[in-house]
Amino acid sequence: MHTLSPSPTHAIQQPNRGLHIALWTVQVLLAAMFLMGGFMKTVQPMDVLATSMPFTVVVGMPLTRFIGVSELAGALGLILPALTRIRPGFTPLAGAGLALVMLLAIGFHVAHGEFQALPKNLILGGLAAFVAWGRSRKAPIPARG
Repeated sequence: MHTLSPSPTHAIQQPNRGLHIALWTVQVLLAAMFLMGGFMKTVQPMDVLATSMPFTVVVGMPLTRFIGVSELAGALGLILPALTRIRPGFTPLAGAGLALVMLLAIGFHVAHGEFQALPKNLILGGLAAFVAWGRSRKAPIPARG
């Protein structure tokens, strides 16, 4: 019996539709979380911000504002490049950047004995790393034509 060799189209494994849906869901949820947090850190007066985010007193205004702008940029990077398919390679970079922000936050909170913040940082960081991995390795978004 003759077996057919796989054609070039069969050799390329297509990403799982479920993985695409999961990645998009995580991207949208993460973007919403980081847009809200980044907006607050960027525009709210420091005395108001300190009531809900006490760490801002320790790190000061310039670093708090920088973190906020970084979170806003990361949130936009999770959605816009993939959605427009213009430079979609920025989406996994945004995921990796936000995972790094969360890793640094974990280090800060551990150093200051603020262990109650760790679950949120671990979850957000893990989800951001999932987007970085998924959009770079398993289900990349193709660039526009």
